[in-house]
Amino acid sequence: MTVGARDGAPRQRRDARRNRELLLGAAHEVFTEQGLDAPLDVIARRAGVGNATLYRHFPTRAALVDAVFRDALTGTMDAGEQARKAPDAWAGLTAYLDVVFAALAADRGSNDLMTTRLRGVDSLEAVHEHNRRTVDSLLCRCREEGVVRADVTTEDVLFGLAALGRAVPALTAATAATAPDAWRRPLALFLGGLRTAPAAATLPAPALTAAELGEALRELGPHRTRPDGREPGA
Repeated sequence: MTVGARDGAPRQRRDARRNRELLLGAAHEVFTEQGLDAPLDVIARRAGVGNATLYRHFPTRAALVDAVFRDALTGTMDAGEQARKAPDAWAGLTAYLDVVFAALAADRGSNDLMTTRLRGVDSLEAVHEHNRRTVDSLLCRCREEGVVRADVTTEDVLFGLAALGRAVPALTAATAATAPDAWRRPLALFLGGLRTAPAAATLPAPALTAAELGEALRELGPHRTRPDGREPGA
């Protein structure tokens, strides 16, 4: 074997590792910006590699999603474990959902993962089941303590949270410049509706003004202005 051949193999492995890291970084950026339906060729271009290289490392979209979000999903499960240990069940539930919704607000990819079902992502089903068990455990304790309505089910809560969570990225983008924490109010109002005797707690973010609401609704509409202030197509 020649020296060149011996040197070539380690270099190829280094290049492969580098390409994988570039792809993971680019995928995280694109999924965060556009969600999990983002075109894979956009990810390849941002990483500076060809489509063939992407598919060599990640044969399916699910494999790429799993690799990108595995650590974040593990973090969500850890937050659930901490919440279940809380001596105050209601405090544990609200703290857990605050962690989850902060991720939903910041990251379209995480939002897609947590509020929909994506087949083929090995780590995802375990997270959904862990999330269900966490909410179920805390909700059962809350009912036993008499702080939530007796007729509220785990499925009620998960369905309501999924519906609210799907709206979070658009609302966050629309209010980012004026009220970046605006998403905390609808979450608090939803949770307050579960209580048997809603406490008059202070809501966690200021209410939008009429002007801020109008601007947010314009941003949510189909004719958003471009970053330079011009209308689309101008």
